[in-house]
Amino acid sequence: MFERPFSSKGRIRRLEYALSIFLYFFVNYAVMFLTIGTDIYTYIFWSMFVLTSWFIVVQGAKRCHDVGKNGFYQFIPFYFIWLIVEDGIPKSNEYGPNPKGLKGPEETGKIRKNEG
Repeated sequence: MFERPFSSKGRIRRLEYALSIFLYFFVNYAVMFLTIGTDIYTYIFWSMFVLTSWFIVVQGAKRCHDVGKNGFYQFIPFYFIWLIVEDGIPKSNEYGPNPKGLKGPEETGKIRKNEG
């Protein structure tokens, strides 16, 4: 989990994406509350905001790749909710292999789930 967190290559699972959103808000609010009222508040807050924003945009792009969409889909309002609940494509796609390690029927030759 969290392999290459600042790279937009590859795919991530729903849990990693949800944890990324939580981490994004936690870090931003923690920095805000710890530095508010200081002389360097503006510099620290905005530098951390830029860093964490890059992190969440890249993680969103990887999650879009997991569901088979371009990374720009994450900028659709409330699309992040869909990314949290939608399961990824169970086979390899143009963005990389399945992060769960499962293979789709095209790769295994099986038609049904219960087929041995």
